[in-house]
Amino acid sequence: MSAFQPGDKVETIDDNIRGRVKHVTSDGVIVLTDDGFEMNLQPDELLRLPESDDALKVSNMDVYRAVKEKQQGQKFRRKSVKREKTVPPMEVDLHIHQLTKDTRGMANHDMLNLQVDTAKRQLEFAINKGIRRVVFIHGKGEGVLRTELEYLFGRYDNVTWYDADYQKYGLGATEVYIYQNP
Repeated sequence: MSAFQPGDKVETIDDNIRGRVKHVTSDGVIVLTDDGFEMNLQPDELLRLPESDDALKVSNMDVYRAVKEKQQGQKFRRKSVKREKTVPPMEVDLHIHQLTKDTRGMANHDMLNLQVDTAKRQLEFAINKGIRRVVFIHGKGEGVLRTELEYLFGRYDNVTWYDADYQKYGLGATEVYIYQNP
């Protein structure tokens, strides 16, 4: 015999669905939800609710929130990975027209040196200020600047790099992640 009787107020354990038992079958318990739907549920999925409105009202969402709060109080307070990803990275545009007003009289080698020196200076700034993510916008071009940047990044032990977000930057940007000391 089932623990539920027609007319019992019930709530599902895993979802916030409440209703009244319409009838009990061998396949389960037919519940008419407060929203007007009939659902066939198993007895182990249901909790009987008290008929009195004076009873303590605690929903499964209240229990979930309480458990979460308790778990958060027990864990070490670390920065959330989600939060870190939502912090926008520092952007450094290495296009030559962003770095100098006039390129007349500059050889390609001079322009490349200016771009690499700027990247090095900005990377050192980020390391010193505790900035974890930097996007270097270098453009597609022939790949010479990109190769030089990868050589520069390779000289740092606390740095990894990868292609930046394609949707935002296309193929012409590299994102650097800086592992900071705790």
